[in-house]
Parts: sequence; structure tokens; C-alpha cells
Amino acid sequence: MKKKTKKDTMRALLFLLIFSVVLSWSPTTWAADTKLINPSKLEMFVDELPDMPRVRGFNIQNGVPVSKSITIGMFQKKWKFHRDLPATTVFAFGTSKKVATVPGPTIEALHGVETYVTWQNHLPSQHILPWDPTIPTARPKMGVPTVVHLHGGIDEPESDGYAKSWFTAGFKERGPTWTKKTYRYHNTQHPGNMWYHDHTMGLTRENILAGLIGAYILRHPPVEAPLRVPYGDEFDRPLIVFDRSFYTNGTIYMNSTGHTPSIHPQWHPEYFGNVIVVNGKAWPRMTVRRMKYQFRIINASNSRFFRFFFTNGMRFIHVGSDSAYLARPVRTKKLLLAPSEIAHVIVDFSKSTSDMVILANGAAYPYPSGDPTNDINGKVMRFEINGQHEVDTTRVPPRLMKYPSPDISSASTTRYISMYEYMTPMAMDMPSVLYLNGKSFDDPVTEMPRAGTTEIWNVINLTGDNHPLHIHLGLITALEQTKLVELEEFKECMMMKNDAIECQVSKYARGKRKPVPAHERGWKNVFKMRPGYVTKILVRFSFIHSNASYPFDATAEPGYVYHCHILDHEDNAMMRPLKLIS
Repeated sequence: MKKKTKKDTMRALLFLLIFSVVLSWSPTTWAADTKLINPSKLEMFVDELPDMPRVRGFNIQNGVPVSKSITIGMFQKKWKFHRDLPATTVFAFGTSKKVATVPGPTIEALHGVETYVTWQNHLPSQHILPWDPTIPTARPKMGVPTVVHLHGGIDEPESDGYAKSWFTAGFKERGPTWTKKTYRYHNTQHPGNMWYHDHTMGLTRENILAGLIGAYILRHPPVEAPLRVPYGDEFDRPLIVFDRSFYTNGTIYMNSTGHTPSIHPQWHPEYFGNVIVVNGKAWPRMTVRRMKYQFRIINASNSRFFRFFFTNGMRFIHVGSDSAYLARPVRTKKLLLAPSEIAHVIVDFSKSTSDMVILANGAAYPYPSGDPTNDINGKVMRFEINGQHEVDTTRVPPRLMKYPSPDISSASTTRYISMYEYMTPMAMDMPSVLYLNGKSFDDPVTEMPRAGTTEIWNVINLTGDNHPLHIHLGLITALEQTKLVELEEFKECMMMKNDAIECQVSKYARGKRKPVPAHERGWKNVFKMRPGYVTKILVRFSFIHSNASYPFDATAEPGYVYHCHILDHEDNAMMRPLKLIS
């Protein structure tokens, strides 16, 4: 065999680069206007806040709720994000292309009544956004691969939306772990808020950016009705918040050139848009009455954190975090939500001293040490309040849901999970890849908890970013957050040995302790991992409201995953497999 020369190697690298860039483009992208819209040219608060279509995940027969099968497709279509912005090509969820929306329909399910969803891919052969083949990614011969994950769902592995269980239009091509067309959602967990979104290997950030997101609410009337919180479509609204940038022709902007093209032709460490979108409209407005409203706020951004607050000083009454209720309501003026986090709040507009209030944002980007917000991305939406006071029979109960208190002594295993980012000289001090425990996704499984058990995970964040950690199937409660002292010395040892015990993590985890905020002390699906801290969490692989066993085989293939929910990190490649054992 002829020995490769340096020139041959350079030629091969050049070919790979050109091939990668070509592969990452689609005709839609080639045709896009190269000029970005100036967001200050878009007038705020001119579009009404949409209430996304609602789809019942159950039927009523003879007054009794029964299981239902529904079909929800993924379609390419046009969507108006703003009155003065040309219609945008998006990927949208819907029961048909005509009624597909961004976000998709809100699925409403009942506790104890199974919902069956057939997720159908009707997307075209090419993506509308750049596609980087140099990161671990799904590689069909043709078509846009998708797979749907119900974030917060406690369901069988085959219906969890495993990253390699993707499929293309008509199920013509399927990923290596694909098993079934119709997903089964058992709905046997506690009532609360979830959201569904694409979870394709290496393409999650792009498919979500294109529009593949939607809310899922699990209700339990016998348990929730006595709370007497605001209810009904008018007073109970999901708010799905995310950021986007657009070209002047309405096309979604995603940088087509990577921060270091010689390594990754397209991938960037984070995506930040300059337009804030709620329920598919840029800076919308909502007319409300002087009464209490229930909002289920979902941060569906790729990378942006939001620190929500009202400009007139009104408070949020926090009643639930992610998919679970709190034990007691927590009143707060500010609310920090990481990507994928959900805040279930009540807002009492009768307390407003004005007829108009803006929901604003004060989170730096990247969080916590990035740029401050400005007059554009610092505003989210406006509430216009009817001046007339009305009789309001709803309330904020002093007690909500009491689940068993976390029991540290019941933990069967203690694990150490380290968060790394790897720099190269060519990357100009920007990460070229991010790992959990220094391992790629395809390295052998190392986290194998037993179904029905509880574990302690010590999450060591050795990066400069706050990483929202999401563990599929598992429920999280945070115990403590301890700052690492002599961080560089500890980091040097960890980068060399990748072993928290051998590097004496207990010696370094003795700095200042940060208290867990009151509204985040319950059971969650995501927890924010502070940079330079060790965060101790209790992870439960069982129900929190009962001692019942899972009504499915949690040890089945393809298993589950855990990952950072900054999507650009998850895709490259801050995600690891999780395999339950019996």
C-alpha cells in the first residue's frame, strides 16, 4: 500500500471540509437572504399570544375515560412568527399539515389512562438548516431523521425516544435501535407538566430550532380539583418560550460556518437568537382579566437561560417545578429557567397597580458569565390587564402535593459524574467537544442503576458554563451545591486521571455552599449544575407518589440516556447511555 504523504493528508482533509459544508446545506439555505433582520425593526407586542391547539390523549365512553390512539405528524410548512416578518419555513407538529403549528398541539392526558401516539415523519429529503456531519449524528441515505422524546415521561425504553431510534419519512430508513411506530405513554406518574421534542442523534438542536416542540400536560382531577387553582382554557395556559434569529426573508438563521471550520464545519458551542418567541409569536401580547391565571412556562431554547420577572414588581407564585408539584407554594419576584426547565406558576393580576405589565428577562448569555440582556432580548411578552375587578373563586392553597421526603439513607449507589469541555489551539479557547465522564456516547455503558432504586450522583462541573442535567426516566432532587477550591489543580488531575476518588474530590469540594432555591427543592427532571461546583443530587428510578413498580420493563432495549440540555452540547457529545437492570 502506498504510504500517505503530508500532501495526501491535507488533500483528504480539504475534501472532507468541502464535502461537510456541501452536505450541511440544503436548497432552502442556499436561497436564503444573507442579511439578518434587525430585531429593533420589528414592533413588539403587536401579535396576540396564540393558545396552541389542544389534543386529548383519551376518549370518554359512557362517562368513563379510556385509552386513545392519536397520530401526530411532522410537516414542513410556512409559519408567521411576527406580523411584519415574511412567513418562515419550519418543521411543525400537527394532526395534519393544515393545522400543524409551532409549537405543536398541547397534548392533554389523564392519570391512569394510557395514550398511544404514532409519530409520523412527513419531512422532505433535505433539512432547512445546516447539517454538520463531523459530530456524532444520524446518517440516513436520504431524508430528515426524527425521533420524539416526551421530556419528563416515565415510560418504557421503546417509547422514550432514544437518540438512535430515529426514522425518516414513511419509516423508509430507521436508526439502529428503532423498535416501533406507535409510542405508549402510560400516564401512571404524578400529575404535572412535560414537553415533547425531537431527540435525534446529533440533530436535536436543529430539529428543535426548526420547530419540533410541544407541551404535554398530565392531569389527575381527583387530586388536583381540591386545590381550586385557576382552571379552564382561558385561565390555564402553557407558555413555550424560545429565541430565534431570522433573515430578512423570514428564514431561520443558523450560522452555517462553525467557530473552527477545520474541526467542525458548522457546529457552534451555543445558539442565541435575538428575537424572543412565545407560543410561536415574537414578543406577543395577552389580554388578561384582574384574576388569577395558571401558566406552565417551558424554556424551549437551545441554549438561552431566562431570568423572568415582571417590570412592575409583581410576584410569581411557584406551585410546580418541571413535572411535579411543590409541597407548598413559593412566592418569588424572579424565576431562573434553564433550557428544558418548566415553571408551573400562578400569577394574580388583581395585584397589579397598572393596566399593563411586561414579562422581562435578565439572564446573561451564555449563562452565567456571558453578555447582559439588552432592550431587545430583555423583553418577553406583554400582559394587558382589564381594568375591572371581578369575583375570583380560585385560590392559592397553603399546601399542594406532599410526596415522600428524599431519603439519603435509601441510596443504593453513589456515583461521580464529571462535566468536561475539550479545547484545541485551533478552536481559539472554545470547546470542540464536550463529554460526561470523559467518554463519548458510544463508549460502553457505565451507569446501570437497578429499577426501583435511588442513587446519589455527585455532578462535578469542570467547565465555565451552567449545564442543565436531564436524566431520562429518573427524578432528581438536589441536596447541596459545594464550590470547588483550588479548581485548576483539581481539574488538572481530573483531566489526566478522570477519577474523582483518586483525585480526592472531597479534598477540593469544601468551598462555599449554595443553598438550593425553595422552588427547586422538590422532585425535578432537570437541575442546573453550577460551574466550578460539585452538586449532590438524589436520583430516583421509581415513582415518587407510590411504591408501585413500573408497569413496563424498564430494563428493555434500547435503554435511556442522560445529558446536558444545552442542545449544542448534547449533540457534541455531552450525552451518555443509561441502562437499567433488574
